[in-house]
Amino acid sequence: MKKILGVFVFLLLLVGCSLSNSPTSKVEDLLSKYQSLDSDIKNGIDNVLEEETLTNNQKERYRKLIEKQYKNLTYQIKDEKIDGDTAIITTEIEVLDYKKATNETSTYYLDKKDYTVEEYNDTKLNNLEKVKDKVTYTIDFEVKKDKDGNWQLSSLNNETIKKIQGMY
Repeated sequence: MKKILGVFVFLLLLVGCSLSNSPTSKVEDLLSKYQSLDSDIKNGIDNVLEEETLTNNQKERYRKLIEKQYKNLTYQIKDEKIDGDTAIITTEIEVLDYKKATNETSTYYLDKKDYTVEEYNDTKLNNLEKVKDKVTYTIDFEVKKDKDGNWQLSSLNNETIKKIQGMY
């Protein structure tokens, strides 16, 4: 479930080719791709699921959870600071609090020794499917101009990725 990082890197390259050319528009383009589950996002989810050691049923459940997270993501641009060829776009996002559910699963199995990976994954998925609470994070997206004067999102760090996933 940690391999979703590759999806973000792939999407950053795609967003960089967008027609709108402002730092804020690059962030909005990226986040709206998630909200609309555009084909690039769906392909990225497929790639992540192929690498997971889940049963087919668990993969479908996990797919629905990821899609639910992205569809329910909301954001608000709070500030745009441009300094030459670099900009910082401060954005507030609200996502489902999946981290709390994964922590509950880990705590539940902490002292247990007699369980299977499939049982663990089912419990984790059950807990994730019950999540209704949301969490708000502030993210500073870095956007830089390339040699042609086009704004490009910088690679997302692990903390930012985890926040978008609701796993921070």
